[in-house]
Amino acid sequence: MKKSILGIVFISFLVTGCSPIFYTPNTQNVPMISKKGDNKIVVAGNTNQVELQGAYGLSDAFAIQANAGLFIPRNLDNGDGGSGNFFEVGGGYFKSINEMFVFEAYGILGMGSMENHFKSSVEDNPGTNGDISASIYRIGVQPSFGYKSKYFEAAISTRVINLIYGNIEGDLIYKGNNQMDYLKDNKSNFLVEPAINLRGGFEKIKLQLQYGYSFNLTNSAFKQDNSYLTLGLSFKL
Repeated sequence: MKKSILGIVFISFLVTGCSPIFYTPNTQNVPMISKKGDNKIVVAGNTNQVELQGAYGLSDAFAIQANAGLFIPRNLDNGDGGSGNFFEVGGGYFKSINEMFVFEAYGILGMGSMENHFKSSVEDNPGTNGDISASIYRIGVQPSFGYKSKYFEAAISTRVINLIYGNIEGDLIYKGNNQMDYLKDNKSNFLVEPAINLRGGFEKIKLQLQYGYSFNLTNSAFKQDNSYLTLGLSFKL
């Protein structure tokens, strides 16, 4: 199946098989800040994407975070492929329940862009280039609750967002359907994305594994990937 993974502040745009996919959720930034001056830097991704995340505790109750990513999966043999990029910032509240448990809630705002090229569609649609591109905007909230110790961390989080497409351009026709019209008809989507985050290792550096799922409550049939799995390294300065 052909995919285009697109990322915004959190989004991805990939291409892998037989039909366009206009959204893949990115790794959630779950830093588990517990005090003023606490910080976290994470490098994460998989074979199609790479992401950089950071967070810092401004006080004993408030923290900021920033996320960025590139999505550049390998083109298929027939030349089909896609790419994307995003940047996201957020700020919010955290509270240490005790020495081991932490609650966080961030407001997040991000933007990015994506492109997708289906050169295999040109032969059946003369006069087209098989391309589609768009800007992406995302706004929402992300609460989390987790366990934190010196050598191990585990958290559950849920990202609740409105995903918006703009500046939609191109001439991609897939199975007789104009994909620009499709994306314009579905340019606003409300998503709920729960995730599980695990970290283990040393005090200053830990291996991170995150699995997440995306529920599209606006259109359950929207052309998107529903799940993701990323691996990364988490650093504390």
